[in-house]
Amino acid sequence: MVATYVLVHGGGHGGWCYQPVARLLRARGHEVYTPTLTGLGERSHLVGPEIDLDMHVTDVVNVLRFEDLRGVILVGHSYGGMVITGVADRAADRIGHVVYLDAANPNNGQSLVDVSGPIILVTREKARTVNGAELVLFPGEDPMSFYGVKDPEKIAWMKPKLTAHPWKCFEQKLHLENEAAMRKIPESHIVCTSTLATRNVAALKASSDGRVWDVDTGHDLMITEPEKVAELLLRVATL
Repeated sequence: MVATYVLVHGGGHGGWCYQPVARLLRARGHEVYTPTLTGLGERSHLVGPEIDLDMHVTDVVNVLRFEDLRGVILVGHSYGGMVITGVADRAADRIGHVVYLDAANPNNGQSLVDVSGPIILVTREKARTVNGAELVLFPGEDPMSFYGVKDPEKIAWMKPKLTAHPWKCFEQKLHLENEAAMRKIPESHIVCTSTLATRNVAALKASSDGRVWDVDTGHDLMITEPEKVAELLLRVATL
């Protein structure tokens, strides 16, 4: 059976970061969409003060609607966990499974700052204003330790593609309007072994029928371990 994946990137990235995983999934005959959120990646020229979490949720909801996608396996990495939670709330009828990829897993009324705290707050120390938008995660600040990528070839591939991210996205709180339907969507969690200690694993297992898998690698696991990530996403398609 052909599955449809929508892979949502995290802060400072773009749809490009899923290229290795997308190739593996497509090679198995599945459909894969890797949208880039407004103001990032190849859409960084659109950066402005109006970009926030709500706009990014709309970005992905519109992909589902305009491509007429249903039964989607919706995947979000890092900040993308905020986005896919909002998408699942707005378009629950189009989603078959939600996968949090070392991602934020917010409750109603929480922002990424609320979920991640000091980890994300430290990025604001070097914020700059561009086109009226307060931006963080500037690529020139050597963020590789933050993303957990150590391989020189992979760093050389990704570093020119990283872009700064509007801070407003991290600060805006998520407001759910259809939470009952959203919580009925099956979910799974793929996390980095190193972040397990910072998570409520029992709660994650309870919400996902025990589907919490860890990969011993850095935060950008779709870049550092694409084969393992693809393998787990393929497993989700068989559930």
